[in-house]
Amino acid sequence: MFGTTRRKLIAALLLTPLMAGAALAQGKGLMTIIVHDPANPYWFTEGQIAKATAEKLGYSAVVGAHVGDTNTESRLVDTAITNKSVAIILDPANASGSVGAVQKAVAANIPVFLVNAEINKEGLAKAQLVSNNAQGAALGAQQWVKIMGDKGKFVEILGSPSDNNAATRSNGYKTVLSQYPGLNRVAAEVANWDRTQGHNKMQSMLQAHPDITGVISGNDEMALGAIAALKKAGKLKDVVVGGFDGSPDAVAAVKSGELAYTVLQPVATFAAASVQQADSFIRTGKTGAKSEKQLFDCLLITKENVGKYSSPFVLDK
Repeated sequence: MFGTTRRKLIAALLLTPLMAGAALAQGKGLMTIIVHDPANPYWFTEGQIAKATAEKLGYSAVVGAHVGDTNTESRLVDTAITNKSVAIILDPANASGSVGAVQKAVAANIPVFLVNAEINKEGLAKAQLVSNNAQGAALGAQQWVKIMGDKGKFVEILGSPSDNNAATRSNGYKTVLSQYPGLNRVAAEVANWDRTQGHNKMQSMLQAHPDITGVISGNDEMALGAIAALKKAGKLKDVVVGGFDGSPDAVAAVKSGELAYTVLQPVATFAAASVQQADSFIRTGKTGAKSEKQLFDCLLITKENVGKYSSPFVLDK
């Protein structure tokens, strides 16, 4: 589990090369990549794929992290502007709170390409590339019901309220699960996409509702935290836990039978696509995409197909 101190340390380490970005710029110029929290393998992969793609296309690239803090995000954008970045690839910290940072970059004539999460304003970023969270949530909820059955008490663990993805996934779960009147959600807690918080919130919900038979989670990290709490309580074998992301740890948990399934977000695909579209825009003034907002369908990983998981966040069809 990664605590707040370790996350801040990783963000600081990533910020150091970003501050030196001006000296690194070469070839076609500097692309600045800003992710959420590299302590989470999902966001780590997002940054590394974007960086590798940029370098393959002839750009230099640096990766920074805001760890969900809009002030840090704003400073990173300031640095990107100072370093004369030719484009910014940004996983926004906050759907509303990140609008100002994007506006600042646009005012400096730096095109911004958003990945993973949206902002509540269109027409600023050149592209917003995200997982089809509603489709993925429905996919996961249907699998959860298939294993859980149509009766029982369950709890839900939700992601950060400042991230639109959290509400979209929760609403997607509700759309499916509301069709089964025998399923009773007895509690729901926010754990901010974090494994430690997922563990702690699961412990609290277990104390209040020791007879639950299901847990549905907004992401893998929170689900893995819940699994740890259930194991400590000796209840994991009686509870169906579902995740969302397709992280390596979650895939291992699916293989072992501890996690019923995970919904894979194609982060490797859209992280690379964001850089490719940035390159296209720099060269031609067009992204090559049909629209600003672009949805990438998710895939279900179960014990039956987990062997097709060939590398982090990639499932061979």
